[in-house]
Amino acid sequence: MPEKILVVDDGKDICEILEFNLTNEGYDVDIAHSAEEAWRKLTPEHSLILLDVMMEGMSGYKLSEKLRKSNNFIPIIFLTAKDRENDILTGFSVGGDDYISKPFSVKEVIARIKALLKRSAIANKTNQSENKKNCLVFDHVIIDLDAKELTVNENIIPLTRTEFDIITLLASNPSKVFERDEIIDHVWKDSPYITERTIDVHIRRLRKKIGEKVSLIISRPGYGYRFNEKPL
Repeated sequence: MPEKILVVDDGKDICEILEFNLTNEGYDVDIAHSAEEAWRKLTPEHSLILLDVMMEGMSGYKLSEKLRKSNNFIPIIFLTAKDRENDILTGFSVGGDDYISKPFSVKEVIARIKALLKRSAIANKTNQSENKKNCLVFDHVIIDLDAKELTVNENIIPLTRTEFDIITLLASNPSKVFERDEIIDHVWKDSPYITERTIDVHIRRLRKKIGEKVSLIISRPGYGYRFNEKPL
């Protein structure tokens, strides 16, 4: 069964171009011309969202934030003409997984989609087949590798796929300090478009979600990050 992609953009020409090319690549494509329409159309069968940022009504950022707050962690790639660093970091901070600036190459869009879907598939397969223990347990912190859930003090912390991949990487090697480029190599693998600044954004968002156990992730200035087995 082909993977299903939801394209969300108020530009009909852009939607038609993306639908034509993605369909030729073998994807099943749905179209929405607003964030509100996308919210209504999105189903568990969708594998990824291509999401415009600036639209009438609800913005792409707001839709992404709304999805994450409702515990929907479908991969999201933002499509936008806003390409300043702060705009890009905002996209990641509200739960986006990747960011493509307009005007874009259709080949680049397809490459990004394939890289993100491949990373998701590899993460699922690896966790299911290679982990003899299904959970990583540290005091009142549990990382469930099958359910893809982080539990702190018996409370489930909602994480995006990227956030879960990062904390799993760090927790699987708690004595190791990971440099930012190492985290990129492990978590993003085939995507050459992620910067070290992106790691800081995801870590900051992770710490905010963890709340009182913020000391789970320790920063080593000049080096990177490591997992703390005995958080305060």
